[in-house]
Amino acid sequence: MSAEDGTERIISGTPEEDDISLDTTLRPKRLAEFLGQEKVKENLRIAVAAAQGRDEPLDHILLYGPPGLGKTTLANIIASEMRVNIRTTSGPAVERPGDVAAIITSLKEDDVLFIDEIHRLNRTVEEKLYPTMEDFVLDIILGKGPGARSLRLNLPRFTLIGATTRFAMLSAPLRDRFGVVYRLDFYNEEAIAAIIERSARIMGIEAEGGGVKEIARRSRGTPRVANRLLRRVRDYAQVMAEGVITEKVALEALSRLEVDHLGLDELDHKVLLAIIKKFDGGPVGLDTIAASISEEADTIMDVYEPYLLQLGFLERTPRGRVATRHAYEHLKLPYKQSPQLGLFSP
Repeated sequence: MSAEDGTERIISGTPEEDDISLDTTLRPKRLAEFLGQEKVKENLRIAVAAAQGRDEPLDHILLYGPPGLGKTTLANIIASEMRVNIRTTSGPAVERPGDVAAIITSLKEDDVLFIDEIHRLNRTVEEKLYPTMEDFVLDIILGKGPGARSLRLNLPRFTLIGATTRFAMLSAPLRDRFGVVYRLDFYNEEAIAAIIERSARIMGIEAEGGGVKEIARRSRGTPRVANRLLRRVRDYAQVMAEGVITEKVALEALSRLEVDHLGLDELDHKVLLAIIKKFDGGPVGLDTIAASISEEADTIMDVYEPYLLQLGFLERTPRGRVATRHAYEHLKLPYKQSPQLGLFSP
């Protein structure tokens, strides 16, 4: 996700090119090292122990939630805890049913197949997955025309882990084939601070408690954003403050990055101001908002909205998006209650 001038949008949970190697370095390898998401972790710990006790693979697992919260990390941890191999792919990369067959037949007993962005599988590919998930069989058509015949292959039992930011876009038949579904929520400030402290230790960064807290406040409850901000503040501290991230240094660095105390940047403000100033606070449709700020509707839904909804700055109504009183107060704009809609407008 990039800003209009082509620069990286630093508080986006979507991975950037320079995040990949760092994510691999900082990624925890075991459940005990994974900070936050306590309910999901506890459920996974029980599921792993039970599956190992029965000497069976785990049920198929679906992980969903905004980007940057640790879905890929958890998939790798699950494979590690089960002591099996993991094969990773993504929805857009699996274009044809033959791709599914090639991937599935390469799996060994109890292996994990991780499909990121599983909501982007095309329907033909998705339907090919159904019998493999339910019965661990793969039907292959040999030949063409009247002479074509079907061959059924028995597959080793495996665990499919799907990850998505768009749970509603998954078809009901695919959702129903997952044994367990876990939603990953935004992290609280305490958990994010612990993640920043861990990352700082691994990266050899000297960070005081006040500096860690300021970074955590602006991290939007997202570990990937927290690690990205930590790197940027580290750079500032190295050049301007002898390499130590104090509270003052963090405040100065984050101010230069134009990330406010709630983790909102110029583009978040742009979305809110469009709703408030151009459309009287709403309700207004997603496509209309997207057109008014020259952005993709999917980007607004996946990247901007989840955190604004979490903060209580936006509401989704049957008639469209509405800016709440909290959004007006944050932007220091006057508001009044609309007598027609019972909503707040400037």
